[in-house]
Amino acid sequence: MSNSEKHRIMTHMVAFYPDRVQSLQVARALIDGGASYIELQFPFSDPTADGPVIQAACGRALEAGFSLHEGFELAESIASMGDVPVFIMTYANPVIAMGMEAFIRRALKAGVEGLIVPDLVPGADEGLYAAGMTAGMPIVPVVVPTISGDRLDEIASLKEKYLYVALRSGITGRETRISPEIISFLDACSGTGMLSFGGFGIRNAEQIAALQPHVHAPVIGSALVEVITQHSGENADSIYTAVRDFTRRLCGE
Repeated sequence: MSNSEKHRIMTHMVAFYPDRVQSLQVARALIDGGASYIELQFPFSDPTADGPVIQAACGRALEAGFSLHEGFELAESIASMGDVPVFIMTYANPVIAMGMEAFIRRALKAGVEGLIVPDLVPGADEGLYAAGMTAGMPIVPVVVPTISGDRLDEIASLKEKYLYVALRSGITGRETRISPEIISFLDACSGTGMLSFGGFGIRNAEQIAALQPHVHAPVIGSALVEVITQHSGENADSIYTAVRDFTRRLCGE
């Protein structure tokens, strides 16, 4: 497969998992493996949208000493590694605790491309979307297949650059079957004009190939965290190689 035919993917990693140093190795492996985007999760003690794999990773990251200050330093280090855009994904509590404007300013300073905060939804977002627009920071709405057409139109009217499409309701991790209904929903989301990321339960290159014509980039999360977990007791070079090679396979190499 030529470079022009490689699958464009967003890869998900948890900051400070397994620890800070190995986080940097994971990020480098994702970039070297061909990832087009990195979704960097700032761990939180009650990650409501995450399945057991990512919940466990978040717990270990918090035990490893994750803090917002060091999370932003990590994001800045990853963003400086190359031209792969970095998105911060987290939950409402850390953002509100730090203050919306302060969180956004620090993310901008780190070179972050956008923020994904699934439990701050448009219309009940504590001012996140307005603050992002004022500062020039894209905020990424998250939608699910049960959303109404009117609500999707309402979200599209925000004129955000990106849209995160959860391929099903519930939590991450369980494999998702790419049904005709999902494809139809993805096409409707792409019709909003926003660049759509499609995730939840994407675990292999075959799923990615099926999604590719219908989204800007599929998202791979729990499957990648599982690879990191499998090699977390080894040295950093082993984690780097395993994550890089898995990412390459996802990209269709």
